Amino acid sequence: MNQFAITWLDLREVADQRARAPALLQRAAGWLRAAPTACVIDLGAGTGSTLRALRSAGLEAPCWHLVDHDAALLNEARHRHADELTLRTHTRDLCDLDALPLEDGALVSASALFDLTSKAFCTGLVARLAQHGAALYAALNYDGDMRWTPAHPLDAAVLAAFNRDQQ
Repeated sequence: MNQFAITWLDLREVADQRARAPALLQRAAGWLRAAPTACVIDLGAGTGSTLRALRSAGLEAPCWHLVDHDAALLNEARHRHADELTLRTHTRDLCDLDALPLEDGALVSASALFDLTSKAFCTGLVARLAQHGAALYAALNYDGDMRWTPAHPLDAAVLAAFNRDQQ
């Protein structure tokens, strides 16, 4: 996994919040309302951007588990939210599925994470979530579709190179 600076995450958060599908956020909130005593587990949580997005969509949970490999980002999330929420942070290797604390979650979220993981990770995570009956809210994933305005003659070449890198 990569290291991300807090300042960079803060800069991209406004654009990320606009890029989230409102209907998907509402479905995640509805899922959690059906399990009012369950927790949200956010994988690759960083400073808590997904937590903020879910709360802005009206999702309130009795507890939040933020999981990331970067302790500094989790410390920042605690600094920003520990006074207002029941918040637990877990510094874990996100590639180690067995180490992820998924047992208490009714909803597992992961935003801008799956572009950085393998197919084996995704398959294994889905299997673990099925074991626990948890839903997955996955946002901000790149699907290979990109357009620029205004168009440029090199757009296709840049897109092809970017897609190769994403493989």
